[in-house]
Amino acid sequence: MYNKVVICGVNTNRLPVLSDEEKTELLKRARQGDAEARERLISGNLRLVLSVIQRFAPRSDDPDDLFQVGCVGLIKAVDNFDPAQNVKFSTYAVPMIVGEVKRYLRDNYMIRVSRSVRDLAYKALWEKERLSALLGRDPTPAELCEAVNERLAEKEDQKPVTEALIAEALEAVVDPVSLYDPVYSEGGDSIYLMDQIKDEDDQVEKAALSMALGEATSALDERERRIIDLRFFKGRTQMEVAGEIGISQAQVSRLEKSALERIRRRL
Repeated sequence: MYNKVVICGVNTNRLPVLSDEEKTELLKRARQGDAEARERLISGNLRLVLSVIQRFAPRSDDPDDLFQVGCVGLIKAVDNFDPAQNVKFSTYAVPMIVGEVKRYLRDNYMIRVSRSVRDLAYKALWEKERLSALLGRDPTPAELCEAVNERLAEKEDQKPVTEALIAEALEAVVDPVSLYDPVYSEGGDSIYLMDQIKDEDDQVEKAALSMALGEATSALDERERRIIDLRFFKGRTQMEVAGEIGISQAQVSRLEKSALERIRRRL
């Protein structure tokens, strides 16, 4: 999907690339009200928007929409970024872009249910209502399944269904619940459904964190980056790192502590 050359009329192969020095200068001018600098800064960071929205590819059918929404996040980042904070612009902008895209998907994503599943669900609901009136109670899954299959048998091209298929069809037509629906509220403080759910494999959050971490470690010198890589990505001990780099264990410990502190500050 993202092999397209043109998104929203923008030729992605011709997007400009700004150096860190150019970004810094343009940010200063933009904060002083220079409209031209602001426009150049936005167009020079469109590749950042592209890199972010690719993480959302499975969640949307239209890359143009995601690109436009990502640009809104980029514009907000440009207008609110403070160069005095000593943080790279991309480190600040990525969470802004991610947040804008996630908000758009949350508000506009629709779950599509196939016609065959809907038809089965409506038949099951009709039979459930009929049996409830007849029996004076809710029918059991087996009773409902038998009634639905009797109705399906009236048509030669209809195959019998199982209790599990009926249950899945009924669940599919239930109105979706927003993760931002409050489940508890007291004294003005609400607990939302999303607070009770945790995604153990949120690839988007991991991608955003990975990009931010990459920006933070880029400020380290070569020896510090090597120590961090050996210690935390390859699982070496400080003694093993010391032997490989050719310095003392005490030096490794000091450099590691200093590097981690700098990374924390940038994050």
